[in-house]
Amino acid sequence: MLLRLEGRVHSSEAGDVAVNIRLLQRRLATLLPEARTAGAENTLELGFQSNDAPRLISATVLEGGTLVAREVRGTPEPGFRAFLDGTQRSRVATYVGTSPVVHGTVAAVVRERRARRMETWGTPLVQSRLYVPRAMMQSSTWSVLRAEFGPLLVDTTDGEADVTSHPLALRDAAIHRVQAHREAVEQRLAEQWCTTESDALFVDGGISGSEQVAQSAHAVGVVKSHRTLYAEGDALGVVLSLNVGERSSVFRITSSKRTTVASWYLRLRDSAGHDPMWGLVRAEMALPGAEGMPRIGELADERCRWLLAEVSPLALPDARWDKMVYGVRDCEEFLRAIQ
Repeated sequence: MLLRLEGRVHSSEAGDVAVNIRLLQRRLATLLPEARTAGAENTLELGFQSNDAPRLISATVLEGGTLVAREVRGTPEPGFRAFLDGTQRSRVATYVGTSPVVHGTVAAVVRERRARRMETWGTPLVQSRLYVPRAMMQSSTWSVLRAEFGPLLVDTTDGEADVTSHPLALRDAAIHRVQAHREAVEQRLAEQWCTTESDALFVDGGISGSEQVAQSAHAVGVVKSHRTLYAEGDALGVVLSLNVGERSSVFRITSSKRTTVASWYLRLRDSAGHDPMWGLVRAEMALPGAEGMPRIGELADERCRWLLAEVSPLALPDARWDKMVYGVRDCEEFLRAIQ
């Protein structure tokens, strides 16, 4: 079976109780006789609903004074050498009283094109953690877990101002920390690429979480979910009415916790007969300096040509094929195989 230790993938006949759910459950039953094994539950991500309410945010337009639809100039052409994506999987391993102890595994990989074949770049990262609500545990229970799992143990109530004992809230708190861990390993691989390579990397998701990646000319982030839309009023109508091969004007995304990036919306596929977000993605790239700002539209068109070149082959049978490109699907298939 696979033994996953601090970001590397190894082969082992023994396995590790910290990363294999069945071995983990048996070990926890020995360590904590009072605990109640959760059984064969589905991954928590299947039933998880984000607490983020859909919202509209006005953004500063960098290309012209008003956000408008713009036809992408030029013919689509491949520009990405590699693709980065990550996955996560969480399951309740046991319950201590009514509090869930969650086993979470995250993974990330960069897959690059070599002679029209997809190959793995660098070393894929696969890491596991045990997520426990310390505030709901007796000190003796926490001490037993800390002695056994050490740095793999994560307190899901650490830093929480309002701690609740509701089991579902505790599960959600664990999932949020698994998400943060997944983003961290994705950023780690993206930073390695931006440090050592000079070709373009397609990052599945935003790039603003890492200053190094967000300021690199070699990374393009592609966001497929739109619970937050960076447009209001007439601008929102422009974004949702984009035709295939059209993009919005470039705008700035600024956050106190993330690095500022340049962004725009692009319609990858014809949305006729579908909802307004069918085939709609939002791209992110490094914000150019003052000397590059007059060319920001040209830079966006170049990235759009790269993105439009990736709409074929289709990423079927994935249900998200309208927004997903084949290179990202290849990453996901690879990660399923090694977890």
